[in-house]
Formats: sequence, C-alpha cells, structure tokens
Amino acid sequence: MMSGRSPSSAIQQLPRSGIRVVFDEASKYPDCIRLEVGEPSFATPEHIKTAAAEAIAANFTKYTPNAGILDLREALVEKLARRNGITAAVEDIVVTPGAVAGIYTSLAGLVNPGDEVLLPDPSWPNYLQMTLLLQAKAVYYPLRVEHDLVPTADDIESRITSRTKVLMLNSPGNPSGAIIPEERLREILAVARKYDLWVISDEVYDEIYFDQPPPSLQPLDTDGRVISAFSFSKTYSMTGWRVGYIVGSTDIVKHILRAQEPTTSCVNAIAQKAAIAAIRGDQSCVAEMRAAYTQRSKLVTDILDDHGVAYSRPTGAFYTMIDVSPSGLLDVDFVSRMISDRRVAIVPGSAFGPASSNFARVSLAASEDDLRVGITRVAEAINEWGSV
Repeated sequence: MMSGRSPSSAIQQLPRSGIRVVFDEASKYPDCIRLEVGEPSFATPEHIKTAAAEAIAANFTKYTPNAGILDLREALVEKLARRNGITAAVEDIVVTPGAVAGIYTSLAGLVNPGDEVLLPDPSWPNYLQMTLLLQAKAVYYPLRVEHDLVPTADDIESRITSRTKVLMLNSPGNPSGAIIPEERLREILAVARKYDLWVISDEVYDEIYFDQPPPSLQPLDTDGRVISAFSFSKTYSMTGWRVGYIVGSTDIVKHILRAQEPTTSCVNAIAQKAAIAAIRGDQSCVAEMRAAYTQRSKLVTDILDDHGVAYSRPTGAFYTMIDVSPSGLLDVDFVSRMISDRRVAIVPGSAFGPASSNFARVSLAASEDDLRVGITRVAEAINEWGSV
C-alpha cells in the first residue's frame, strides 16, 4: 500500500480496550455471568423517559447550540452548586455526548503532539486511547495497594517532566472504587500549581458512594486550571442516552467548545430534555440505586472475606479490584479461564495499566444474584487453581 493512502499511524498503534476484548469473548457463551462492564442493571427512571417522549411529541428534534440548550446548562449550574460546591456560569459549561467526549475534547483543547499526560495506574483504558489518538505521550503514576489505590502527591510529582501538560484524576475511581479525600486533593493540586499543569478531574461517579459524598476538586482550585467532567450515565442509568458535561473557567471552556463543534456538533436534542428532567425531577431514584450499590458492595466483599481473597475495598463507584495472583496465573490467563471454565467474565488488571497485572476488576453494577454466584466462582477459582 502506498504511504499516502495508509491509515493514521495513531489509529494503527491504538490499543483496543481490554474491557471490550473480554466483552466479545464472553459474548460467545450465553450462560456467562457478565461482571466485566460498568453498565447499571437498572432501567432509566420513568420521569426521564416521559420527558424524552414529550420532547419527541413536541418536535424538539432539531440541532441545538454546540454547548447545549440553555435550560439544561442553567439546571447544571444549580446542580454543580448544590452537589459539588462548584460556582459556575452557563458559559463555563459544555454539554457533551457522554463524559468520554467531554474528556477527549478537553484533552484536544490542551495538548500538542509530544506533550505528556499523567494517567493513574490503574485507570480507565479510554484515557490512554485518547492520549495516543492526540499523539501525546501517556506517563503513568501508581495507585498503590498500601494507599488503598488513592494517589499521592509525591508519586505524581516524581513523574513530572518538562513535557508534562495535563494531570488526569478520577474520583470515585474506575477501576479502583477509591475516593480521593479532600486533604489529598489539596496536596495534589499544589503539585499541579507548582508545575503549572492542567488537571482534568473525572467525576462521573460523583453520586455513587457508600459513606460520605466524594469531594470535588474544582472548589479547591484558585487559578482556573481544573476542568471537571460529569455524566448522566451512571447516576441516572442513562448510559445509552449519551449525555455528559464539562465545567471549567470560561477561558479554557471556549477552546474545548471549539473542539466539540467539528467532532460532534451538539448532543441529541431529545436526550438533553431528558437530562433536564433527571436533574430537576425526583432524586429518590438516585438514592435507591446508591443504596443498591452499597448493598452489592457489601455482598461482594463479604464473599471475598469468607474465602480469604484480597481486594481493594471500594468506597465509591461500582467496582473493586481483586488480587488474582494467588491463582498462579497471569491476569489475562486467569480471566480467559474464568470465562471458558467457570462462565464468569471479569477484566484483567493489565487492561487498566502496566503495573496492575496482579488484579482483575469486577463490576458491582450487576444484579445481586449474578454477583453472588459470580464472585463465589472467582474466589473458589483463585484458591483452587493456586493450590494445584
């Protein structure tokens, strides 16, 4: 093939998400228990679906402003102040096709080829994909078991070079299930200020926690270096509606908006109306789902404790990382064998970072019955295979 007709080198080098690899493999077995994808098991609440139906009936089906309809951004101003302690104007908010698009366009508005982006290890694989697609360089900082998979300022600072441009944070974390406490956030933000870094704070699980609500980073920011990303997907079980939003200083948000215009133009008009209903409607659905995730977390950790299996104790989101190394297998081999022999799908830790291969991620978003059976099979396999 002539070089002039070759695909983008960034695309050719782009690694596939390990989550999707497991998803495809598990799909071959109809009886496989699916604990690999962070997909809420709940239906979208009725009042949200009703708002979408009313929008269709009213022919609200045209293009919308690039940044999102004004009514939704006004509702988000209220939500951010009430829940996250973030003071924002409508001009500081961009509604995006899911938080993934908001994070990508934020990176696109910040980095040049060759710039370095600091990513947690373990972290959501899409961060790496986005970084490489923009021809920037990913540099990992560790989330250590002895620190409950919560990052430290020292570990982050030790990875900073003259090329570092952006620090990625995620709390509550995927796949860690960890919440970064406020004092730690302050320490990390001081490092970002010292080296003049941008910070993208992924807070899509801000309403899913098991004790105290997680603190947001942006209220601690005094110089407009933080861009926060949120989503309707997890909080309201709206994964397929594709509505997220980012908030930051007006000066940087206008550049992120310029990156959204040629890529996605605007978010689905009907979904935006549904999002307004989600924000301004009855919030009891959020509390009910949070309570269910809390119960599921206890169910899973109780089973793991009973079998003597080590894991990261989740405090938010709906994931936990299980130590599969006592099985004597590499994480990818353990996961493959779980699918073929035990019919349970989980994700190898190496899918989330190069230093996380002792672990496998389990999603707590599945039903209690699936979790009870699936986690018992995982725990038994670790102990049985390790004793051979």
